[in-house]
Amino acid sequence: MPKSANQKMKLLYILKILTEKTDEEHCLSAQDLILLLVEYGITAERKSIYDDIECLNCFGYDIVNVKARKGGGYYLASREFELPELKLLVDAVQASRFITQKKSRELISKIEKLAGPFEGKQLQRQVFVAGRVKTENESIYYNVDRIHKAIQDNAPVTFLYLAWNIKKELIPRHEGKKYRISPWALTWQDENYYLIAYDDEEERIKHFRVDKMSHITQLSKESRKGVEAFKEFDIAQYTNRTFGMFGGESETVTLQLPENMIGIIFDRFGKEIDIRNLADGNVCVRIKAAVSGQFYGWLTGLGKEVLILGPEHVRNGYIDFMKNIMNQYGSKCF
Repeated sequence: MPKSANQKMKLLYILKILTEKTDEEHCLSAQDLILLLVEYGITAERKSIYDDIECLNCFGYDIVNVKARKGGGYYLASREFELPELKLLVDAVQASRFITQKKSRELISKIEKLAGPFEGKQLQRQVFVAGRVKTENESIYYNVDRIHKAIQDNAPVTFLYLAWNIKKELIPRHEGKKYRISPWALTWQDENYYLIAYDDEEERIKHFRVDKMSHITQLSKESRKGVEAFKEFDIAQYTNRTFGMFGGESETVTLQLPENMIGIIFDRFGKEIDIRNLADGNVCVRIKAAVSGQFYGWLTGLGKEVLILGPEHVRNGYIDFMKNIMNQYGSKCF
């Protein structure tokens, strides 16, 4: 039998066919494989198919031969990822605000290919999740790549930082002046991607929304600053206490709350916090938080049973925060 130009690739095409067209409930016989190989311009005999399957198994692929009068044949049993794992990946992609709708569809399509052809349909159903707000900045993937490279190269970067205007346009802040910072870490908080960096000019640690960064340029001939500031820096602690990733002075705040609400505090600040039992089923906790409007708003959402005990200026700041809101409702806004 004359050999075609693709004959040397027969083993690879057999693997491709088994990957794309088989699973535990859908097998292909040797004759099926011969016919499918013809579509790739490859001729084969039954014995060569048996030898190729054995070769692939010896190499480490888990190809099972189901012996049955009907529906028997070969299928690829083990894959790189199990279906539940792929569902988790799909859900994470779909839920991520920093991934655009277009890129979400592209990534999910690629994830589907990691499953069998029929299990992949179950992943397609995962795509239709209730609509979530997504970023519109398609360049975020390149931003992340550039930031990672700058961190690896120990180099600072410059960039434009963008903000929305009332025309629904992203425009540069600070009249187009470029920021110059030393990148140290990336973190995912409140469904957004943030860069944790050292501001070379202000000489302090700051954070930036990655999807609002533009024209990132690595300063390859210079070295990052902020080594001392990041020596004992705890990213998890920083993101947990910086509510909504809005800035604010870090304070040790003492709260009083019902014992049955302690789980909310653990979820936000972890279990390494000071707790003291009080009377009437209440507890006293000491937390570290960046005190800002976001922090006060979070406290308000917990209800009237949560009280700030100290420090006094934080307690007074919370009272002023609520008074200012009440004053807005006490006057005509329009």
